[in-house]
Amino acid sequence: MKKWISILILLFIVTSCKTRNIVEKKDNNAKIDSNSNDQAPKDANQPVRDKLAFYEHVLIPPAFEQIKINSKVNVETGNFIPTLDATIYIEKDKKVWMNLQALIFNVARGIATPEGIKGQDKTSKTYIDSDFEYLNNLLNVNFIDYKSVEKILMGRTFVKITDSDFILTKNAQGYKVVSNTNQKIVTQDKIREYKISLQYDDNYDLLMVNLKDILSSDELEISYSNWAEFNEIRLPKNVKIIIKGSKTSQILLENTKFDFSRMETPYSVPSSYKKIEIK
Repeated sequence: MKKWISILILLFIVTSCKTRNIVEKKDNNAKIDSNSNDQAPKDANQPVRDKLAFYEHVLIPPAFEQIKINSKVNVETGNFIPTLDATIYIEKDKKVWMNLQALIFNVARGIATPEGIKGQDKTSKTYIDSDFEYLNNLLNVNFIDYKSVEKILMGRTFVKITDSDFILTKNAQGYKVVSNTNQKIVTQDKIREYKISLQYDDNYDLLMVNLKDILSSDELEISYSNWAEFNEIRLPKNVKIIIKGSKTSQILLENTKFDFSRMETPYSVPSSYKKIEIK
């Protein structure tokens, strides 16, 4: 696999939640005596009383038709890769289009739709045309689909969380959601089990998602920071993606500009390009 194609597909990955009911303590018991030797640390996880407010903030998707994101991208794989300029265009429920430049030269372009992903490497004159299975293999997971791509890029919760399998608590950073049983995710004939944790700040912005495969060393962690409001939508300026397996890769995105106007998203493959067969 050529390096530009790998970068392009990885960049497409840049989680519906309820939580298990927790028995509420009486107000008198919830108060901590500052002089007590049993005083809990400030970051101790405490039960959340108003779960409805939390769910309303983190589950309702933002209202938008399209969004354009300009980003600076750094990819760390152990090999030198120059900083890339990325233009990412999301048309809700329809497509995620991406163009990559190194200096002033276009080096790769791709598009994701509900049907799958396409990408072309202009430096090697090669292209791919695949479903999301290949993308899942790159990320060492088995549940990524088109909607997951949209949510990841915009900093929204992209894994399913059920009331009986997760616990919601409050800590010094904000809100924490952790699976209390291994989460079995079934896609076609593939079954994988994960330990999942998510952290949100007091403003309900997603800070971190971690998925650990319990039967292997595979792990995916995505963190978000420097949230700000644009066109009445809160979006992260920085995204960090860490993919762990037989080796560790890291992708850092610095989102420098957000635009909500429509734009053209050309994608065509020259007849001279060679298709890379996905195995």
